[in-house]
Amino acid sequence: MNTTEFDYELPRELIAQYPAGERDQSRLLAVDRQKGTILHSRFQNLPGFLQRGDLLVLNDTKVIPARLIGKKAGTGGRVELLLLEPAGKNAWKCMFKRGKKLAKGNKIIFKDGEFSGKVMEEVLEGKGFVEFDYSGDFWAALERFGSVPLPPYIRRNESLSFHDAERYQTVFARDPGSCAAPTAGLHFTEKIFSGLKAAGVDLAFVTLHVGPGTFLPIRADEVELHRMEPEFFRVPHETAQVLERARGGRSRVIPVGSTALRCIESAFRDGRAGPVERGYTDLFIYPGYEFQRVNGLITNFHLPRSTLFVLVCALAGTGLMRLAYREAVENRYSFYSYGDAMIIL
Repeated sequence: MNTTEFDYELPRELIAQYPAGERDQSRLLAVDRQKGTILHSRFQNLPGFLQRGDLLVLNDTKVIPARLIGKKAGTGGRVELLLLEPAGKNAWKCMFKRGKKLAKGNKIIFKDGEFSGKVMEEVLEGKGFVEFDYSGDFWAALERFGSVPLPPYIRRNESLSFHDAERYQTVFARDPGSCAAPTAGLHFTEKIFSGLKAAGVDLAFVTLHVGPGTFLPIRADEVELHRMEPEFFRVPHETAQVLERARGGRSRVIPVGSTALRCIESAFRDGRAGPVERGYTDLFIYPGYEFQRVNGLITNFHLPRSTLFVLVCALAGTGLMRLAYREAVENRYSFYSYGDAMIIL
């Protein structure tokens, strides 16, 4: 499949720069795959689109203050990096902005005498490993000197607003490790959860620590040639059991976000079935993929030519998704991380 099949026109002013006033006040586009219909609603009405016995699966990853800005010892040159994943005691794999050239042993100072890092090997293609030196607790130091790494399409006069630390985080986040939010989950509130419980909808949790690879555009001419970067995921024992019971009872499994969907499908691919306590997935879902466990999806609107847009096309059909996105554009929905939501059933 040519990558151009997954392109679409999006006016820049529809890219959300701030979250909605209230999480559950976002708009909701409801897509029925069987009927081919599209309805307009609000996220607060989500329980009305679900049935008793449906299972929602949510990604409980927590965004860390992964963006660090420091200076190179000796030259004072600015260094900006993003923490990707732990790589041993006090060490992290990092991505450097604009492929900063750094040699093994270079020191990066974030706060004199309190927080610094040493490059463990030459930085290649914008990625490398850094060993951190700090006083006290690492996470406390990161909270002090790091910041929430908002996506590059959020362009404001100020890089961060007072509410980003709270709003670029789901209310159910509990397992720190992501450098980006599982954005479909940002719309959920305690009121929504109460409504789901009253409607007889069940909940389960998985973990996928979201890395920048999730959002990268497909640069290959042919979709099938794209390769996903591996990301840590976990499907706990209790969730695997609930998924099996849902299958046996013919209940619908509806992941909240593409990351939760990829967790489920990764746990049950290649004949495997059961919990995954520590795993990495590079599962790339595109049209033609045979879904193993999921029956729908709650998601945000995604970038053109992205693996995420390709994924929703695999689930609902490229033609229907292009129609739904055109409907969203014409009705001035907000797009991307802080944007509105879609439910596909």
